[in-house]
Amino acid sequence: MHSYVVEYLNENEFHKKERSLKKYNMLAYKKLIFSCVPELRNGNFQGVIASKNSKDGITKYEFKLPTDHLFSKVHGDIVLHYTVYENQKLVMLDTITPEEILSEGHQKELTTYKGVMVSKNHAERDMFKINLLNSMNKNGFLNNKVLIIIGVLLMVIIFLIIFLVK
Repeated sequence: MHSYVVEYLNENEFHKKERSLKKYNMLAYKKLIFSCVPELRNGNFQGVIASKNSKDGITKYEFKLPTDHLFSKVHGDIVLHYTVYENQKLVMLDTITPEEILSEGHQKELTTYKGVMVSKNHAERDMFKINLLNSMNKNGFLNNKVLIIIGVLLMVIIFLIIFLVK
């Protein structure tokens, strides 16, 4: 088992995003603090390799933290970006994305709409996305029964057109 030192590229900014994550997305925060960081200290690197420099022993990773499906669709996945320096036994925590909403969540109190935090700068856009996704998932236009009926009707119309053209 390897022992790595965990440092921050920009400790202040990282902790701001971390606090915002704690406030607005506890699931991702718990995974980061209680699972991911201890695993990084032990040398168990999780996530996808974003880039690798074998000559210098530097590998950049992107680890997707768990989050609500609706949050992911509105703001994007919560991803921890970190760099491993094999030669120095060092893990550098770079940032957490999506940066815009996490930074904004630290600066001012964000409101939530149907359980998802809404940006102050783009509140209408975020609420529109949330409503659209909810309508698509429930009894909106894009439920399975409606799609099947529309598909069958289109197939019948196409076959009629082909039959009448011949």
